[in-house]
Amino acid sequence: MTELHRRTFLIGSLATAGVTLVGAGVANAISYPFTLGVASGEPAADGFVIWTRLAPSPLNADGLGGMSGADVAVEWQVADDQYFTLNLRTGTATAQQAWAHSVHVTLTGLQPGREYWYRFRAAGHISQVGRALTAPAVGTSPALSMLFTSCSHFEAGYFTAYRRMAEEHPDLILHLGDYIYEGGAGSGVRAHQPSAEISSLANYRVRHAQYKRDVDLQAAHAVAPWAVVWDDHEVENNYANLTRADSSPAGDFTARRTAAYKAYYEHMPLRSAQAPSGANLQLYRRLRWGSLATLHLLDTRQYRDDQACGDGTKLCPAADDPARTITGATQESWLVDGLGQRLGTWDLIGQQVFFAQRLAAADGSKSMDSWDGYTANRTRIQNGWQARGNPGPVVLTGDVHRHWAANIMDDYATQHRIIGTELVSTSITSGGDGSATETGTSSLNPHVKFYKNQRGYVRTVTSSTEMRVDFRVVDKVTVRDYPIKTAQSYVIEAGNPGLQAP
Repeated sequence: MTELHRRTFLIGSLATAGVTLVGAGVANAISYPFTLGVASGEPAADGFVIWTRLAPSPLNADGLGGMSGADVAVEWQVADDQYFTLNLRTGTATAQQAWAHSVHVTLTGLQPGREYWYRFRAAGHISQVGRALTAPAVGTSPALSMLFTSCSHFEAGYFTAYRRMAEEHPDLILHLGDYIYEGGAGSGVRAHQPSAEISSLANYRVRHAQYKRDVDLQAAHAVAPWAVVWDDHEVENNYANLTRADSSPAGDFTARRTAAYKAYYEHMPLRSAQAPSGANLQLYRRLRWGSLATLHLLDTRQYRDDQACGDGTKLCPAADDPARTITGATQESWLVDGLGQRLGTWDLIGQQVFFAQRLAAADGSKSMDSWDGYTANRTRIQNGWQARGNPGPVVLTGDVHRHWAANIMDDYATQHRIIGTELVSTSITSGGDGSATETGTSSLNPHVKFYKNQRGYVRTVTSSTEMRVDFRVVDKVTVRDYPIKTAQSYVIEAGNPGLQAP
């Protein structure tokens, strides 16, 4: 990526005006607007989404990034080489103030299973160059190299793991939530802006911009398409639907969620189908990687019942109430139906919180902010995929700031049969440096095979016969630029769920 960025800036210094702006005199007033980088996402067999946002002064308190109210025409270019020898596709998008001058371009008509390069031009400036890929065609099953992670708390450390992800040049990056944190400034290695907990649209925009300015995060976005889902901190810690965890800061939570969802869309490479409508945004969706894999992306925050017996770890009979849901009935039905379609060799479920049972004590205490707090919902989904002949999805999880690996059982009391596999990624920074010697597995959970309290991500390389899994870690995030290493590896065989030694 170093050579790519060096070359991009050289090209940018030679760029001349190539677009028209709405509003007299605006072109001469804008300094370099691509401070937040570029991104691609949502790969399909015929295209993908490319994203940028114009923000010459991204941390301005008004959340407008130093832009005026005028709409801006932004030219985009797509080529099949990083030098843009021949532009395959070009066009112009309008960056509107109403959407924080963000740009979402959905490309179609491209060739499947191909690498492409893209960039933007506006007001005589040229953006960084990004790399994107189209998914393979249905009927083909080339291998998928994917990295997934979660929980990037800006104050807790440096985004070294994002840099290491960029250096791996994967086909796809999956982010499983807590892309930003909403809290006020604390005592970490670097400080949040604004300094108070965010609740307004302007403040959410500034917080997203602060994260997007990070050069390591920009590198990870520029190297591969992303698929994203949120968890709680994109709005407020431990919220459930429209129920708050606490009353601070005071205010209308529906308005706060509306602002947070809008800012999230403005800063992510999502399709227009995911554009928010007021306080709602349909984020659950499917992506296909040819006939190899189907990625079912869930939203376990927007539709959930409030955590039973309050948040935390408890012995709580209400957690088993059949009426309680973490997905909502519509999303549950959508997921079970999708798992029954068997559109590819592998079904991957990208979601937020620990799925397999995880007892905290012999009395049966479990985390209420996980699927253990919604056991009937989980059982219906597990029974649904078994009834439809699915041999065992792989559940990809974030949230808990630790690496975990577990077998999903049809009955956790008897450990009768493995029906799926769960891979849990640790955080990018949340939790700080961690402790490599900490022990998290126990005899209470014999199906849980691995635990590691260090920061990093999970690497999977999936073929039609197996998935190879590497839990990647860095020793420190409070110091910049630590190397990456593999803490543990597993293999999962197609059609034979469960963790095996490589």
